Amino acid sequence: MLRAERSSYHYRDKGTGQADLKQRIKGIAETRVRYGCRRIHVLLRREGWGINGKRVYRLYRELGLQLRKKTPKRRVKAKLRQGRCAASRVNDVWAMDFVHDQLATGPKLRVLTVVDTFS
Repeated sequence: MLRAERSSYHYRDKGTGQADLKQRIKGIAETRVRYGCRRIHVLLRREGWGINGKRVYRLYRELGLQLRKKTPKRRVKAKLRQGRCAASRVNDVWAMDFVHDQLATGPKLRVLTVVDTFS
């Protein structure tokens, strides 16, 4: 026979209502798009919500909110580039590149190489 309090094995969660808090976090995130979780926490504290930053973070993630990271411009330009075409004859497609090295005596050597890809 186990000796335990009846309240310990008949525990019922009181269910703290966080619907108002979730709605307020979502409202702030919609009006101030560039604000992240920490900034929203500061605004909530100013409004009188006595809540922990970890709870704000957890609810922020549950709502699926996050700052969209800007894609670098170099990746956008790379998408617009056309694919490489195969060379079908001499003098059709050329490739170029810089090759650099340093001599044993010290001076640096830099050469632009141009190559016909067909031949």
